[in-house]
Amino acid sequence: MGFTSSRTFGFGVVVSIALAGWILGSGLMWLLTPVPNGCVMTYMYPTYIPITPPLNMTSNRYAIYLYHEGWKKIDYELHLLKLSGVPVLFIPGNGGSYKQVRSLAAESDRAYYGGPLEEGYFLQAGFTFKEAGSGSSGGLGGDALYTVQEQYANKLDWFSVDLEGEHSAMDGRILEEHAEYVVHAINRILDRYKESWEARSLQTKEVGDFLPTSVILVGHSMGGFVARAALVHPQLRKGAVETIITLSSPHLLAPLPLQPSLGHLFNRVNDAWRKGYEAPLKRVGRVRRKSEPSLARVVVISIFGGTQDYQVRSRFASLEGIVPPTNALTIGTPEMLNVWLSTEHQSILWCNQLVVQLSHTLLQLVDKKSGQPFDNPQMRLAVFVSKLRTALPQVLGWLPSYRSQGTNALALLEKSKDTELTGEQLILDTGNPKLKGGESTATETGSADYSCPKSTRWTTQTKEKDLEVGTASVTVLAMDGRRRWMDIQAMQGNGKTSFTMATNLPPCTGFRVHLWPEKAGKGEEKAMNQRLLEVTMKMAQIPAGPSQAQTEPGGQTEQPPPSGILHLNAADLQGFRYLTISVAPRPTVSGRPPAAASMAVGQFYNPKDGKTVLSPGWLLSSTYKQQGLVLKENHPIITDLSSPFSLGSLPVSLEIRTRSCGSTDSVLANSKPTESELMSLCKLRCFPPVILVWDPASGLEVFPSHNQGTIAVDSSPAIWGSEYKTERTSLLLLVDPHCEYGVSMRLSLFPAASRFLLMHSLQIVAVTVAVLFFAMMKQARAWELDTPVPSVLSCLESQMTLPFPFLTLALGPLVVFIVLTVFGTHVVPPLLSFVAVSTVCYIFANGAVAVLAVCSTIVLHIAASFQVFLRVRWQNWDGRWLTRGLRWLSRWFSTLQVFRAVRAKPGFTVPVVATVLVFFVHPALGLIVLLLAHAWSCHGALCSHRQQQKTSPRPPKRVNSPGKSVDGWRGQVDVSINPEPTPLNFGETQLEIFHQRQGLLLLHLLATILFMPSLVAWIQRAEMVRTLPSFIDSFLCFGLILHGLYSSNDISIYPLSKIRLPGLSLNHAGLSLIYAVSGIYCYISALALAPYRVFHCMAAIGYLTIFVRLRERSLRGKGELGVRRRHFHRH
Repeated sequence: MGFTSSRTFGFGVVVSIALAGWILGSGLMWLLTPVPNGCVMTYMYPTYIPITPPLNMTSNRYAIYLYHEGWKKIDYELHLLKLSGVPVLFIPGNGGSYKQVRSLAAESDRAYYGGPLEEGYFLQAGFTFKEAGSGSSGGLGGDALYTVQEQYANKLDWFSVDLEGEHSAMDGRILEEHAEYVVHAINRILDRYKESWEARSLQTKEVGDFLPTSVILVGHSMGGFVARAALVHPQLRKGAVETIITLSSPHLLAPLPLQPSLGHLFNRVNDAWRKGYEAPLKRVGRVRRKSEPSLARVVVISIFGGTQDYQVRSRFASLEGIVPPTNALTIGTPEMLNVWLSTEHQSILWCNQLVVQLSHTLLQLVDKKSGQPFDNPQMRLAVFVSKLRTALPQVLGWLPSYRSQGTNALALLEKSKDTELTGEQLILDTGNPKLKGGESTATETGSADYSCPKSTRWTTQTKEKDLEVGTASVTVLAMDGRRRWMDIQAMQGNGKTSFTMATNLPPCTGFRVHLWPEKAGKGEEKAMNQRLLEVTMKMAQIPAGPSQAQTEPGGQTEQPPPSGILHLNAADLQGFRYLTISVAPRPTVSGRPPAAASMAVGQFYNPKDGKTVLSPGWLLSSTYKQQGLVLKENHPIITDLSSPFSLGSLPVSLEIRTRSCGSTDSVLANSKPTESELMSLCKLRCFPPVILVWDPASGLEVFPSHNQGTIAVDSSPAIWGSEYKTERTSLLLLVDPHCEYGVSMRLSLFPAASRFLLMHSLQIVAVTVAVLFFAMMKQARAWELDTPVPSVLSCLESQMTLPFPFLTLALGPLVVFIVLTVFGTHVVPPLLSFVAVSTVCYIFANGAVAVLAVCSTIVLHIAASFQVFLRVRWQNWDGRWLTRGLRWLSRWFSTLQVFRAVRAKPGFTVPVVATVLVFFVHPALGLIVLLLAHAWSCHGALCSHRQQQKTSPRPPKRVNSPGKSVDGWRGQVDVSINPEPTPLNFGETQLEIFHQRQGLLLLHLLATILFMPSLVAWIQRAEMVRTLPSFIDSFLCFGLILHGLYSSNDISIYPLSKIRLPGLSLNHAGLSLIYAVSGIYCYISALALAPYRVFHCMAAIGYLTIFVRLRERSLRGKGELGVRRRHFHRH
């Protein structure tokens, strides 16, 4: 009877298990598939010099080291005596080593002695409106930070803290200890510089260097959060840290926010940061004025790895809502200059492309006058924006930039070095991008000047070399030294209002682009040159794919991939008549040989012709049939494919094939060329396709020379709280207009499953607890109505019934959550994706609970059957030597004092042991004791039920009393308790006890699993001095123990029982109502990505249980409370 009722599978349970199994299996299979890594390894010769710990440190568990690059042995004391650089402290992450600093430190050393990178003439990124701040009237041109330096002002001294490789991502107490030690390390580093400076001053009277007053913090993974936690620590000196760089670090949420103390630590630190940027009121006489915020000078740069970083997603690494945009920059490695690729969580530390770019950027922070980082936070942020972020989103209009109004950038820069500029004066902008030696000129139309510097040598073109281009497209296949003219007005008359050019020629040295109001006549060249506008340096750099090899020596090469994009919209072309493209002659001025193949393709086009909005039905149908579209010859050079969904939730497999390139059969030797011969010819005429993907949350990602592959972004619009209200992903195809392409797309289900697990795993965890609370609600309501208590599987099947209660339980909490969000301060995510993802999470959670219920039922039934079998056999073996020996052994155990104490008070021993473990050892150990108690209770109930089945005849099937339902608590039904309840035999009662205890077992099993990462981190510190567990963890887990040991379904909330609402009866309301509210709270916690909050309602139930028990005992002692029990007969 018992097992058959538990093993019944309905359609809803089967569907939920199948969906959960497919998502889990497909996602894990895709995540475990090796992904090619384009990073180049970094090599070094490391030496680690120990630093004496601070005098006030009582524990020597951690240590500080100074990095030195070089293979020669050095004198440590002499090296420390020469400390005079810019101090940089590296903080390792979860399980990290202090030696991980070696890649950054080695490349910084090479960058300092090797000098700045070779200058380029591409457009630099500028401040957005939010980064510029409100009320800005001036501007600091991005070119100002582009000033070429022969040598950096000062070197970087890299320090690193040894945190013993502890798992800081799993335990909040460990994070607090790390933050406290980092504070002492920062103070110790500054003291070490002072000691070295004083020692040098005793040897030489003149000391030319300056003492550093702040330390740059660089943290990887959890080390980035430790850096932010240290900055708001009360023991940190004021102004000791003004710049923080984090690499793949979580800021908004912890990667595993399962432990309550860990989640609360993140909230506490983030709240302190938000308050740190608020201007406090300070009384000046009788007037209260706003003073400078405590963190006003702190700049934070968060760098995340993109789609290949499976541990810290871009949403978690975002500084949105924590640090204002005027002091923060969140950027992914795929959109970083000279990096252009996604990195794994660990490879971000040694990826040479990233390490080199970041090292040169840090050296750019150093002021020439002070030898230390710029004091002005806007200047420091300007360096990071211009040196790390690509200008492509601003050029293509995805990320509008703040444009200065004719402010001389170089003059502002020189002024900022002498005096401190305010935020209203110092604004980085893409306008006036001048190099050293250039001049800023404003045109009559007020447009920004993107002219090349005067120091760039250029051969003046003559009219004999001019070419008139009458078509909308222009092609350059060689550096021929000619100038090509295109009529802007003629093109705009045909509706072609935008111009885009893709090329691999370097700007300023390989080509130049000018806008002319009209052609110059004889003798008017000089006057006309003053009126033309150069836009060469508006070209944005893109990653170039691998160069194509020659098919044969001396033969023609395939078209090279483009390395830059120049885009001019209608506003840029307004007021001008002609556009000229000047190409340099083949002998270049740089002294280096030119590329094997030179290429430039430009086109006037109508942006509307190249825009295609993909419908949801068209894209969803690609799951079972491949969808595609054809780009005919003379198509726009940029094709915009707007996806109706975020490619972070539904990645697509995109294939681009060249179908033709304007050739005829007579071009080839054969009259009918084969497909391979046609493709070979097209590769000689058309450059490789480039895909640009823009997502507002994750940023830009470029796929150069793309033919076939999966396109995905690291974002999910269904996550609550993001400021980006759109869920569309912009996908641009940069393709040669001379060729015809076939574009085929298909939704990738396996990558979609992996992205779903990565983005919504935390949401699934909390929804799983909510689903279990809903199941226990139905069990408790059945007990209150004196109907058979259903099994967990039966409750799950009821919860999956369409349309109700599935819609009520799956979508009801969403309505409550959206209402709370609308009236709160957060932004409501896109409704369609939000509802779809939440529904899938609900179904997945039902499947996960069903699997746990089936597995636990099978194990417990096998154990019970085995024990009943042994009992029967034991009676047959009575009198044998084995039974006599076991009886003697049991009598010996009963004489032990511990065994006698446990046997005398079993209900007292388990709570005491679990409580001691929770408060003084680790909460997970106390929860394990609670699980053993639940398992023993379930085992005992099943054994009694099995024994009853074997010794008594099978009773008739029990039916429900009139007016009662096993579907659980339904508010619209007014049900009263039957004054003569149907009597139960002993076996049926034990089965109901098993069903109720199994629900508690599964609930507290999930709670124990949530504490497992913290237990692993605690075990790792076995040989270290342990501290007591966090009080909040112990307090909440103690509530779980109370719930597990002292709760039963006969609790009644008497104040609620007297409430009468239309269509709603709370008669005999008890745990069913509490479980319902707890399930809704857990569901809302899941949507807020805070699974640790499920412990709040679990503990609240435990403390409420004790309160009700004590009150019932008091009322029963006064005779004011009657006894209400379920009736059964023991046969």
